[in-house]
Amino acid sequence: MTVSNAVDVYRNAMAQYAGHVQLITTEHDGVRRGVTITAACSVSDNPPTVLACLNSGNEKNAIFLKSGKFALNSLGLRHRNLSDAFAGFGGLSDDDRFTLAKWSTLATGAPVLDDALVSFDCNIVDVKPMSTHLILLGQVEAIHFGKPGEPLLYFNRNYLGS
Repeated sequence: MTVSNAVDVYRNAMAQYAGHVQLITTEHDGVRRGVTITAACSVSDNPPTVLACLNSGNEKNAIFLKSGKFALNSLGLRHRNLSDAFAGFGGLSDDDRFTLAKWSTLATGAPVLDDALVSFDCNIVDVKPMSTHLILLGQVEAIHFGKPGEPLLYFNRNYLGS
């Protein structure tokens, strides 16, 4: 591996790392934002804390910092079209993306997907800038269990099983 191709090599390697597809959502002053991500995980169970990584190069993601809250919504196989929409495929506005599903709120007011496998409603307790991304650490304030099902996984630049 040379420096000139290091990014490509790394991206190709990470494509072999399967990830559970999530929607991270927030709301601030009546404006909702949601993004499809795979970089999310548990940090601790005491207090319950999760982390999620967001692209810092997208100016629209600043709303997560302004709101101080997010919901991490775990997607199932039935959510593939929703995942694509929140990843920006199809060119829908943020508002139009939210019309594709039913949403509720729990403790923080962040949008929670009603039929997610599980949703973690969080207050942001720390933000770590790291290269091209922001690492959001969220203390879980409420949990919603939706309809059970198989998880939506992303592997080798496609949904697993596609």
